[in-house]
Amino acid sequence: MVSLSPSGRRILACDDEPQILRALKVILRGEGYEVLPAANMEAALDIAAVSPVEAAIIDLLLPDGDGIELCHRLRDWSDMPIIVLSAVGDEEPKLQALRAGADDYMTKPFSPRELVARLEAALRRASPERQESLLTSDGLEIDLAAHLVRRDGEEIHLTQIEFELLRVLLYNRGRLLTHRMLLSEVWGPGYADDTQVLRTHIARLRRKIEPAGGRCRHYVRTETGLGFRFDPE
Repeated sequence: MVSLSPSGRRILACDDEPQILRALKVILRGEGYEVLPAANMEAALDIAAVSPVEAAIIDLLLPDGDGIELCHRLRDWSDMPIIVLSAVGDEEPKLQALRAGADDYMTKPFSPRELVARLEAALRRASPERQESLLTSDGLEIDLAAHLVRRDGEEIHLTQIEFELLRVLLYNRGRLLTHRMLLSEVWGPGYADDTQVLRTHIARLRRKIEPAGGRCRHYVRTETGLGFRFDPE
């Protein structure tokens, strides 16, 4: 099992040039990021569907599409920051990428320090709260560091699987996590298609953390056919 932590953020890097992917790995790993490389659009979409990633850095020109199409497809279900890299410096491709959902656009060759600075700025804008491991909302208290969950002041016992699910959902709160993403993160890649197992544990987790007494409050929201989203607001 791969542990998702607020400090070890995963970045999807999509570029068909091996030397660019190698450079991105070196640059970002030196700053404490884990890099998940993809050489084309379909590989990038597969990675994003299975592995929780905090941001994407993608090339504008790809062998099976382009960065603009990839932006559109990622935006169908994810609000992660997206930075587009391209050797094309014309204004129109930049505007198209931004309209498709990209957060930033940089031309090649790029400055490693500037790339890291722009990535960090995009992550701060997108999810400043995700580094928190504490949550208090409507009678629910979660302290991940202390491995403690309370509902209306009473401690709740969670199984290890339930706690891992809650941990991943909390660190990614507000963001849609696909079935494959949650299964791969909590159970491992070998369970990526076992959606019934996931639904069963989500149902048990909901019964434990959501309000009793008829109060209509759902922290774990179902996105039909896609996955789940943790919404404490």
